Amino acid sequence: MAENEARSGSLWKQGIRDGIPIGLGYFAVSFAFGIMAKETGMTAFQAGLMSITNLTSAGQFAALGLIGAKASYVEMLLTQLVLNLRYCLMACAFSQKWDENTPFVHRFFVAHGVTDEIFGVSVCRPGRLQPWYNYGLICAAAPGWTSGTVLGVLCGEVLPESLISALGIAIYGMFLAVILPPAKKDKMIAGTVLFAMAASLLFQMVPALKAISSGFQIIIITIAVAGVAAVLKPVEEEGVQDAAAAQGTAAAQEGGDAR
Repeated sequence: MAENEARSGSLWKQGIRDGIPIGLGYFAVSFAFGIMAKETGMTAFQAGLMSITNLTSAGQFAALGLIGAKASYVEMLLTQLVLNLRYCLMACAFSQKWDENTPFVHRFFVAHGVTDEIFGVSVCRPGRLQPWYNYGLICAAAPGWTSGTVLGVLCGEVLPESLISALGIAIYGMFLAVILPPAKKDKMIAGTVLFAMAASLLFQMVPALKAISSGFQIIIITIAVAGVAAVLKPVEEEGVQDAAAAQGTAAAQEGGDAR
């Protein structure tokens, strides 16, 4: 029991460490969101509550436009469904990384904290995912997003517009920090990233593809790119790899005994 608690604590600390850059990036981006939320008429409490319960930049920015336009609940529901449907794909990828014995309650709470950046950091981690690592990521990232939102509502008007615009591009630097390290180590990952960029550019250049909503564009590109990568370089299950290694070791031992 004590050993499991120590391991959980160690994983949580690793998640906190890896999540601090995400939290700092979120703080910068959510500051701009807080300013827009205030312009829409939301209080600091309302905007902060929205951020801590949603954790989705695209969905929240879209929600502000709908709130300002006094859209219906049905419109809000459908918009959020389309924009955030990509998280279903991320959850499916997560399910391949979880240990089969991971309790449902852990899966449930980790699912709430799935974001693009947390997903990117988690899937790049070798081996099986452990819930306490993700809890650490969430504990570092979620406060950054929420506190930035609240401060944006409270004191966003004090800052010059040029600085606010600069804060808004911080998230792109964070994406690069997630993508570049594994891309440098693996040519297949680098090729996959370039393929995804090319596909995204194609969707912006072709009028018929550009008419598709951004949420469905992400889903289509993700499925296409992931499918091609899976065909070209499939990843074996850990159990299969372990069994193959065990068989190889046994065969080597048998060969040594025979000699």
